Amino acid sequence: MELWLAIVLIVVALVVGVAVVGIPLGMQIRKRAAEKEIGSAEEEAKRIINDSIKSAESKKREALVEAKEEILKARNDFEREQKEQRADLQKQERRLQQKEENLDRKTENMEKKEEHLQNKLAELEQIREETETVKKTQLEVLERISGFTAEEAKAYLIRQLEADVTHEAAMKLREIEAQYKEEADTRAREILSLAIQRCAADHVAEATVSVVPLPNDEMKGRIIGREGRNIRTLETMTGVDLIIDDTPEAITVSCFDPVRREIARLALEKLIQDGRIHPSRIEEMVEKAKREVDATIKAEGERAVFETNVHGLHPELIKLLGRMKYRTSYGQNVLNHSIEVSHLAGLLAAEIGANVNEAKRAGLLHDLGKSIDHEVEGSHVQIGVELARKYRESEGVIHAIEAHHNDVEPRTIVACLVQAADAISAARPGARRENLENYIKRLEKLEEVTSSFPGVEKSYAIQAGREVRIMVKPEQVSEDQMVLLARGIAKKIEEELEYPGQIKVNMIRETKVIEYAK
Repeated sequence: MELWLAIVLIVVALVVGVAVVGIPLGMQIRKRAAEKEIGSAEEEAKRIINDSIKSAESKKREALVEAKEEILKARNDFEREQKEQRADLQKQERRLQQKEENLDRKTENMEKKEEHLQNKLAELEQIREETETVKKTQLEVLERISGFTAEEAKAYLIRQLEADVTHEAAMKLREIEAQYKEEADTRAREILSLAIQRCAADHVAEATVSVVPLPNDEMKGRIIGREGRNIRTLETMTGVDLIIDDTPEAITVSCFDPVRREIARLALEKLIQDGRIHPSRIEEMVEKAKREVDATIKAEGERAVFETNVHGLHPELIKLLGRMKYRTSYGQNVLNHSIEVSHLAGLLAAEIGANVNEAKRAGLLHDLGKSIDHEVEGSHVQIGVELARKYRESEGVIHAIEAHHNDVEPRTIVACLVQAADAISAARPGARRENLENYIKRLEKLEEVTSSFPGVEKSYAIQAGREVRIMVKPEQVSEDQMVLLARGIAKKIEEELEYPGQIKVNMIRETKVIEYAK
């Protein structure tokens, strides 16, 4: 045991001894290795430093070379620019020198011209003084010869010149006035005749009664009803008079209001067709007829607007236009007359370059008051003006409505055109029943009146009675007497005849000379 312990102690001692001896030895070995590495690192560092120094010196030399090259290049560029600038300056100096020389020459020339002009002015002044002296001398001689002073002679000449100019101006004015009047008359006649030819409307017979046919005479009793209650109901609801007389199979509906008369006629026809005639049924049929008439009125108003191409009318105005379908004036349907006037006014406006749309609109609405003149007090012109103003028509249209019968003086071209178109539509032959019946008689009377004067050989009524052409006997009526004769005939026509518009008295005196060569 002790032996083993001694062995262990020995081994431990040996290990400790080896360890103690080995540590310094290892340290020395590592120190030598470290010193060796440091030496090699220092050599490497020196080598790298030397290489860097060499590289830096090389780059420095290259940079110096490049800098010298840049400096040399900049110096060359600068010298070139300097040369160019010096050349430009030399050119500008030469140019300025040339300009200065030119200015010197011009100044010298101007001075010479100024001196020359001064000499001329002196000569002219001398000539003017001599002229004034001669003029004064001549005026004194003229005054002494004529007996007039200068002022008196000037006034005399001015008076003579004024008289001559006034006479010439008057002659020229008369010539121009006659020329333009002739051209205007010819042009107006062409425009009116063209408008009349392009637009014509049918005429109808004016009536205040409507006749309703019956299937048999027994229907009369049923319409009258027990103790007349049916006929009283119908008359009360429609405001018409039913005339039941001995006329076979017919009843007459009489009323001054055409719309009410039309409602009564439709209601009566429906009752006859239905066969059930009693007060309640009559009320039902009258209401139905009113609706139908209202629809017809609206449709007719829209038709008028469509035919005349007048847009933007108030719906109430369209209804009032439709009511004119049932209104007649002297046998002429007022709605058709208004459509015709609208077309005529538009054609006339187009011919003379006026406002076509406004002319057509005013022509369509000019008789608007006739649609309700049975219901409202006042003339149809006043009523039409109030309606147009109520539904916000333009002042031009309102004025044309107000002026179409000369209630006020027409102030616009459109008002004059509507007036002319209204006269054309109303006065043309066949437009109105009254004119149609008396047309031939009026023309015959016109020819009879003109033929009654001594010296008249023949007379012809032409242009629908708007002109009478008179042939006079040259051996009895001289040219001077023609003026008096024409005036006398026109005066007699005005006193004895009734006619629309005006009548032109065209008198012709023709002289013929016949000779034979043998």
